Amino acid sequence: MSILQTFSLEGKTALITGGNSGIGFGIGRAFGQAGARVAFVCSKQASLERGYENYERAGVDAKGWLCDVSDEDRVAEVVAEVERELGPVGILVNNAGIVKRMPSLEMSAADFRHIVDINLSGQFIVTKAVIPSMQKLGGGKVINIGSIMSEIGRANVAAYNAAKGGVKILTSSLADEYGEYNIQVNAIGPGFIITDMTKALRTPQPDGTPHPMKAFVEKRTPAARWGTPADIAGPALFLASSASNYVNGHMLYVDGGLVATFGKI
Repeated sequence: MSILQTFSLEGKTALITGGNSGIGFGIGRAFGQAGARVAFVCSKQASLERGYENYERAGVDAKGWLCDVSDEDRVAEVVAEVERELGPVGILVNNAGIVKRMPSLEMSAADFRHIVDINLSGQFIVTKAVIPSMQKLGGGKVINIGSIMSEIGRANVAAYNAAKGGVKILTSSLADEYGEYNIQVNAIGPGFIITDMTKALRTPQPDGTPHPMKAFVEKRTPAARWGTPADIAGPALFLASSASNYVNGHMLYVDGGLVATFGKI
């Protein structure tokens, strides 16, 4: 097998949560182009329709399902449907996530739990649902989407940070538990990426002045720019392919170097 062939996903079924837009869609598009059968899930009908439009525009044949990743029963139903229609899931990308920005003293415990449920518990629930099929296949790939907030803190997003920190440890724990089955569990920690989730941080303020976060990220990041979903797709393809068969329990920060540096004055 040539080195380029090791990156092929031909004949494999990939399930991507939150795969309708942003990082999830960028990964799904890359997987489809690499030969995978792509399944994506999202929690709202409008998001599902948007996902179909995005994949059709990209020339990728993908199938979508409505699913709340924190609902264990619904996840089991969807995984069973995916496997009946597309085949056993050999690649899982746990990308679904939400954020709520506010001071911790203003956040209710219910909101905190909801954010952790989607960003962390959902990754456990969906992984648990696909592991049996991966064991039968003789191997598989799980890619959890963490964040640079898996490594560093930031004010006003305590619940999100706590969940993403949990993703890092969940990844290493599952890697240890299922590595003997030839299942590699790794994570990607994106930096500041241009998506709908970060739109508020890039939109001019009511008075028309630029949002201070936009320039701050550009100055704080050695690459001097915001990332794009395409920047995440390549690393995800590596972790989904046989090229990474001896990579397990790893958190790969795709952040333009932000976590690696103290920053410049």
